[in-house]
Amino acid sequence: MKLRQKVIFLAITPLILAMCAIAYAVRHQAITLAEQQRATIGQAYLASKEAELKHYVTLASHSIAYLYQSGRKDAAAQEEAKRVLGALSYGDDGYFFIYDLQGNSLMHPRQPELVGQNLWELRDANGNLTIQRLMQRAKNGGGFERYNWIKPSTHQSAPKLGFVILMPEWGWMMGTGIYMDDVDQALDKVDAQQSGNIRSTMLWIAAIAILGALLVAGSGLVLNISELRVADAKLKVLAQRVVESQEEERARLSRDLHDGISQWLVSIKLQIEAGIARLCGNAEQQAKAPATFERAAEQLNKVLGEVRRISHNLRPAILDDLGLAAALDHLVQEFNDSSSAQASFAASPATAGEGLPDMVNTVLFRIAQEALTNIERHANASRIEVSLHGDEGVSGAVELRIADNGGGFDFDGIALHPQRGIGLRNMTERMEAIGGSLHIASTPAGTVVLARLGLQP
Repeated sequence: MKLRQKVIFLAITPLILAMCAIAYAVRHQAITLAEQQRATIGQAYLASKEAELKHYVTLASHSIAYLYQSGRKDAAAQEEAKRVLGALSYGDDGYFFIYDLQGNSLMHPRQPELVGQNLWELRDANGNLTIQRLMQRAKNGGGFERYNWIKPSTHQSAPKLGFVILMPEWGWMMGTGIYMDDVDQALDKVDAQQSGNIRSTMLWIAAIAILGALLVAGSGLVLNISELRVADAKLKVLAQRVVESQEEERARLSRDLHDGISQWLVSIKLQIEAGIARLCGNAEQQAKAPATFERAAEQLNKVLGEVRRISHNLRPAILDDLGLAAALDHLVQEFNDSSSAQASFAASPATAGEGLPDMVNTVLFRIAQEALTNIERHANASRIEVSLHGDEGVSGAVELRIADNGGGFDFDGIALHPQRGIGLRNMTERMEAIGGSLHIASTPAGTVVLARLGLQP
């Protein structure tokens, strides 16, 4: 997986995970609220049904109170009460029923075939003893009881909520009931609506998540394309700078070899030939031969010094042998020998820079070398301070500081100029290549170059 793909993946993955977490939380809360709403609606339905049943039974009791409370227990009074209660009805499936204490059906207006039958052992579809449970409820002071019964309008067994009371003077259990299948249908409808709402919410969240992922992926793709173009452009510029730097170094080396070593070698060659010719001549010429060879030897020493200088500029051996601090100190001494400005070097602590990788040593040395070269050419400074500081609190952290009292320069103007500031850009790119940073502050009172690098163990 390429880096840009990893970046897009790392950007999209938290978004998808966050949306999934939100979707789970919303779904959980929605289901919880739906269950609470269903329970609330169910309780409200049940409360209304219970109040309705209690009201019906109260009306029925009042309708036969003149007979029941008269003290009569004859069959005529009871038959009149049955006739009054049998005539009372509400809705398609609302009626009153009467049983004696032995479970015999005395009145059932919607199922007259049950009248006269003993239903004491009658069980519903769930195996519950229906009449016995109703009788027990009535003997306990009356109240509500749930059971299953045949619904007259559909002739199918349906859940029913009954309310029964005991009429002890006549030995009756009188009651009525409301079928609860319509309540269950209403609650199922509420559940279906809630499920639809939850499903719609999940679809919206999924659509938002997909749209967000597409936007992130599209933005990442556009950004990657843009960054890729910028990186390609920078790479081309960097490659061009590398080639230019190589050509400049080769040209400088060629000039040093041609203007210095080559001319001296030609001169030495001519003097050696002259000395050989004098050795073959008369006594006077032979006497002058040693002086010629001595001059050739002096020029050879100069050539050796020039070779050491060129070699040092290419790669100072002291950097590998003694370390960064010693190499910088030697660089400052060479600068003082060849420049009118005076430079000083200090390392804090004295072991600063020890144990650094070779690449880091080379980069910091080249930055100091480039800075001193720029100061000599452009700053017109009289005093330069070079310091190397190693932070003992952070393993491997190092800071190189070069400060001068020259006239300064317009850093922003030079940095933006396409044909100037190549050395400054090279210094910055060298530090970035090893994970460090380069800061340059320039004023008319002087310039400070600060190279910082914090290395991990």
